[in-house]
Amino acid sequence: MTSIEFDQWSSELDRLHARFADRFTRAEPRRRARQYLSGLVAGLDRKNGWTLAEQAGDLSPDGMQRLLRWADWDIDAVRDEVRDYVIEHLGDPNGVLIIDDTGFLKKGVKSAGVARQYSGTAGRIENCQVGVFLAYRSTRGHALIDRQLYLPAAWTDDRDRCRAAGIPDEVGFATKIEMARQMLQRAFTAGVAAAWVTMDEAYGQSKALRVWLEEHDQPHVVATRCNDDVVTTSMGRARVDELIASLPGRAWSRISAGPGAHGPREYWWARIPIRICWRPGRGHWLLARRSMNTGELAYYVCYGPRKTRLMDLARIAGTRWAVEECFQQAKGQAGLDEYQVRDWRAWYAHITLSMAAYAWLVVARTQTAQQQTAPVTT
Repeated sequence: MTSIEFDQWSSELDRLHARFADRFTRAEPRRRARQYLSGLVAGLDRKNGWTLAEQAGDLSPDGMQRLLRWADWDIDAVRDEVRDYVIEHLGDPNGVLIIDDTGFLKKGVKSAGVARQYSGTAGRIENCQVGVFLAYRSTRGHALIDRQLYLPAAWTDDRDRCRAAGIPDEVGFATKIEMARQMLQRAFTAGVAAAWVTMDEAYGQSKALRVWLEEHDQPHVVATRCNDDVVTTSMGRARVDELIASLPGRAWSRISAGPGAHGPREYWWARIPIRICWRPGRGHWLLARRSMNTGELAYYVCYGPRKTRLMDLARIAGTRWAVEECFQQAKGQAGLDEYQVRDWRAWYAHITLSMAAYAWLVVARTQTAQQQTAPVTT
């Protein structure tokens, strides 16, 4: 961000900060939170306690560390304010909720939840923390609106280790699937404007999660693995890859899943009805996407309005890229992964403020774009 842009957008940051100012019991941490947000988007080479303190004019990082670790403020209430801010500016009845996780590479063994586990960021098993996130996507933009830190069983089975990292005794083991359901429930309860839910196969292959979404009558397009998932059709049960392999060539349509970095992301798409609808006006489909270059296949289980078109399902499947862009931009522009804290509370405090900073960037850019394209009246 240039200094000119920062000056132009600072009033919008003030408005966001004012939304959750009353979540701080004292003026000093309230002021520091505003400085922290500014530092996260100030274009610093590194965004840690020292550099953020220097940006704020402090002689040591003590104040910033106190903000994250001990200051009296309601972190989850600020999270909810960030979510509401995003929906207020980006919300659309046709919006999409997206679940995914990302890794935060770490050294040592003391940071809350750190372990040798798969990191999508690195594409391999690394020593890292893993956060599960909920993103919101509409035609106006996309941002992160919820987060949870995954704790492997090796952590929750060792309460002394948990206490040393500040993890409350009441926090037990929860799978990433359970975390996804908890975050979606919070969004549903808050009345977030979203017509669809989507997620990758790590989450979409969970039949329990899919049933839970159907019980909430929540339309969804979720990826699944070809050889692990068996679905029910009017003819019985079958593997998803076998069902798609039986389709004739005429069943496939060339459809764009949305714009990409190098133009429209076009694939071949096909679908098959897979269940007798148990809810009036709803339908179930198995959706497949085939690469035009390699022929590689991806599979999705879908539930939604009976009149949903193939191109609609393809579009929803294609929105999942938005959460990857959220991670990339929030890490690169709002310091999502640039923290030097170990304990549980500090992780949530930093991640929440980073989400707020990223939401502000998205909203400010959207407002600027709208102003630039608005018709000139005389």
